[in-house]
Amino acid sequence: MKAFGFLSFGHYGTGPAGNGVDARQMLHDAVEIAVGAEELGVNGAYFRVHHFAPQAAAPMPLLSAIAARTSRIEVGNGVIDMR
Repeated sequence: MKAFGFLSFGHYGTGPAGNGVDARQMLHDAVEIAVGAEELGVNGAYFRVHHFAPQAAAPMPLLSAIAARTSRIEVGNGVIDMR
């Protein structure tokens, strides 16, 4: 099989009404997406760095959590400059 991966561009706003997704839920969802992707045979899971989003500003804890729950999928980060 050829390599096949995904880059998550997920955006999780926390708006003034508090109706956004908090850091705990965002991390849980991202880990579950990566675990499910590995089960489907996807080779790579990459997550965008959200420098100004408080729940996803540092990718290493997320990537570590994914690596702890998976065994074959490659994990990494994608930095996007939105200037």
